Amino acid sequence: MPELPEVETTRRGIAPFLVGRRIAAVRVRETRLRWPVELPDLAGREILAVERRAKYLLLRFDEGALLLHLGMSGSLRVVGSGAAAGKHDHVDLDLDSGRSVRLTDPRRFGSLHFLADAPERHWLLRDLGLEPLSAAFDGAYLHAKARRRRVPVKHLLMDARVVVGIGNIYANEALHGAGIRPSLKAHRLSRPRCEALVAAVKETLTAAIRHGGTTLRDFVGGDGRPGYFRGELKVYGRAGEPCVRCSAPLVGTRTGQRATVYCRNCQR
Repeated sequence: MPELPEVETTRRGIAPFLVGRRIAAVRVRETRLRWPVELPDLAGREILAVERRAKYLLLRFDEGALLLHLGMSGSLRVVGSGAAAGKHDHVDLDLDSGRSVRLTDPRRFGSLHFLADAPERHWLLRDLGLEPLSAAFDGAYLHAKARRRRVPVKHLLMDARVVVGIGNIYANEALHGAGIRPSLKAHRLSRPRCEALVAAVKETLTAAIRHGGTTLRDFVGGDGRPGYFRGELKVYGRAGEPCVRCSAPLVGTRTGQRATVYCRNCQR
């Protein structure tokens, strides 16, 4: 599933083609996404901004916005208007520039909603936690959230009500970077270890965005190119291989039905 770095990569890729342009037409070829696609007439509306909240993209107009989620295998690409559509190309936003933004989603787990009211009040967004790259997400905040939680710290990191956008890949990587074992109960984290973990989260996500995200199966950015962070992964997908720090074999297990990889020596 595209995670925060992949969605941010997509946002940065499509924004220059969208901001300041007007929608000429919307072509919906398949309404049966995760939820039925029901859009008003958007022709003539100017796109003022392309933003990201958690793993969602927001295309803002002077009144209202489009809220888009890429699901498990979705992507947005900029193509020429009238470009031949494939089997899984479900929605085109035709622009006054002669280009189109195309939503491709083989599994149809993505979603597209028109929001007439403030996005932060929408049911998909209103209960979300902090952005992990924001100043508000710091050691004090994480420590306050962790101190009464007896779940594994990896679960806490992946709880979107606490902090958004940290999927399985990046939780594994950040925990290794901070030297924290994924199964450690959250309430046992000290304030200094919370600060180290926050720093590792920010470093991991920033590096992933710089490399264009991680391509494991389907992800491509807004320009149609894959992400290259996969080559930078220290633990995820490397069970049995040597730790980059101490050379001990990395351990592969499952935490909450999700693949977890860590180093017995480096992570406590």
